[in-house]
Amino acid sequence: MEYLETVLKKELSIESIVSVHYFEYQSDFHFPGESHDFWEFCCVDKGEITITADKTTRTLHRGEIIFHQPGEFHALAANGKTAPNLVVMSFKTSSPMMDSFRNRILTVDERERNLLAQIIIESRRCFSTPLDNPFLQQLEIRDDAFFGSEQLIALYLEQLLVLMLRRFLNSEPAIPPARTIKNTSDDQLYAQVVAYLQDHIQERVDIEQICRYNLVGRSQLQRLFQKRNACGVINYFNHLKIEAGKQLIRENKYNFTQISEYLGYTSIHYFSRQFKVYTGMSPSEYANSIKVLSEK
Repeated sequence: MEYLETVLKKELSIESIVSVHYFEYQSDFHFPGESHDFWEFCCVDKGEITITADKTTRTLHRGEIIFHQPGEFHALAANGKTAPNLVVMSFKTSSPMMDSFRNRILTVDERERNLLAQIIIESRRCFSTPLDNPFLQQLEIRDDAFFGSEQLIALYLEQLLVLMLRRFLNSEPAIPPARTIKNTSDDQLYAQVVAYLQDHIQERVDIEQICRYNLVGRSQLQRLFQKRNACGVINYFNHLKIEAGKQLIRENKYNFTQISEYLGYTSIHYFSRQFKVYTGMSPSEYANSIKVLSEK
């Protein structure tokens, strides 16, 4: 029997990456704008942002993404109230399929959000240049970059774009991944516990309270969060508190003591110690770093 090969058609190919960013902006941030000869997208991870593309101004909310085509002037600004988190990525491709993204604001689904997260994770493993520098001109490869990082970034981006084209532009329903009853149950429990933690972000809760409210055993809960986040549930809760603290600092409405009290810390000193554990900076150092980026 003679076997014949099948050459796989590649609908969309990423030729090069220009920049990868994860920004945590202040609530009064404003970028006057630029244009360039490559594609760029901006996705709102938290908060909202006002985007001007050529002469059209629109507001993007959490989970929304906009693509800027080569040569398109674009600017952005925060709303003065909420400190936004943004994923911004620019790249080169000659695929004619990219024309379908022109002048569109789309919403990313869970799978696509996960791909964006994987791009950021892999970029931190691959590049030594910080992802929060808006004036970065060239990415630098780490000496100790993980094997295959560059290739995975391109693959994740290609997969993101292909899935979005299928879902939004071809009117084809997304095919959900195969799930077992246990996986579905775990997903529901995880979402329930995360929602509980977010609702109680201003309080001090212990693992017994979390288990009692969510009707879950301690060992099951710890295994679930260890699998999802490589940490225990209390460690994850502390991370949520610090992320909330970072956003409040960027909104510049409250001082550190007020933020500490709002998040349920027993003292400003304990808040500062926890903040440094999770970010590598004190609250004041973080505030200064954000201010420096905004003033450049």
